[in-house]
Amino acid sequence: MSGRAGPTAAARIGGVTSRIVADAGLLRRGRLLEAATLAWNVVGIAVLAVAALRARSVALAGFGLDSLIEIGASTVVLWELSGTGEDRRRRALRLIASAFCALAGYLTVQTVIVFAAGYRAGHSRLGIVWTVITAAAMFALAVGKNRTGRALGSPVLITEGRVTTIDGLLACAVLLGLVLNAAAGWWWADPAAGVVIVYYAIKEARAIYAGRHGP
Repeated sequence: MSGRAGPTAAARIGGVTSRIVADAGLLRRGRLLEAATLAWNVVGIAVLAVAALRARSVALAGFGLDSLIEIGASTVVLWELSGTGEDRRRRALRLIASAFCALAGYLTVQTVIVFAAGYRAGHSRLGIVWTVITAAAMFALAVGKNRTGRALGSPVLITEGRVTTIDGLLACAVLLGLVLNAAAGWWWADPAAGVVIVYYAIKEARAIYAGRHGP
């Protein structure tokens, strides 16, 4: 009996050790994904500020503020990944939900103002190029966060991946508005696309507050 127990115990220890090593690798990957998101958005704020001022574009200015929200969400996840505990996880999720609400609130106000004023921004090649690259980068990062979060069993990382998805969707909406404004003079296309993002952000915030999150 004892001869059989030894290999079994060793196998269990080996399995636990492998799991610990795997989790450490996943945590490192999660932190790298968040660090990459932070760095991208820090650069993005500077680029968007220049593009928004040159074109006097409300949409580009709004996208810059969205980058600030994404920076905040990434910081929250890095904080959560550095420790454990259900209370810490709940606080992190509430902070991310607040970021969704802030984004939805800003876009709602921006959309109403732009429609009411009939504001027409200038053309921005820099804005178009940046939003194309940003959309591709954010969708790739969102996929990485979702996969890593599910492997780790981290609802916070999964949820922040949704924030990154919204960032990519918003980049597409801004891009569409910039292109249609430049090509056809359709100034209203950008605020109209923003309404879709508002709906998505509110839906995700409600899901978090209701506890419908996780792998």
